[in-house]
Amino acid sequence: MANVNTLKTAAGGRGNPSKKPYMVEVEIDLAAAATAKGSALAAADTIECITVDANTVVMFAGAEITVAPTGGSSATFDLGITGGDVDAFVDGMAITSATAGTYSTLANTACPIITGADTIDMLLIGTTPDTAGKIRVFACLMDVDSMGAQAADEVDRDLLA
Repeated sequence: MANVNTLKTAAGGRGNPSKKPYMVEVEIDLAAAATAKGSALAAADTIECITVDANTVVMFAGAEITVAPTGGSSATFDLGITGGDVDAFVDGMAITSATAGTYSTLANTACPIITGADTIDMLLIGTTPDTAGKIRVFACLMDVDSMGAQAADEVDRDLLA
């Protein structure tokens, strides 16, 4: 009976919170977004919501209305990656008719891996975006960057045994 030991690899990994899913969130205040823009929000405006580091998988992302929006007509939004899939996570969530506590329907069927630092963005759609109200945007992310070599280094103790 032979004992094959040349194929084993040292156990490795990183401690919490690295290499484990984690949630991030931000509350978007529509009035503050208009102030930051310097004029009223308009259809096709993009609001950057969550910064995502390179080599990160977005497991899911969504939104919740926390303060009922007002001042708009027929406004909706998409949530995704601008320059990529703009509605990867949420496709056409109503803003104007939404009430506090309303959650988006998650639209993603795949988990995109962000290879270069990027943002999860809200793309405003509709006739007239709302002028007031708050929307909580959340995402579950996980670092998938390489953990590096997992082989143990040889030390004098190993040679003496």
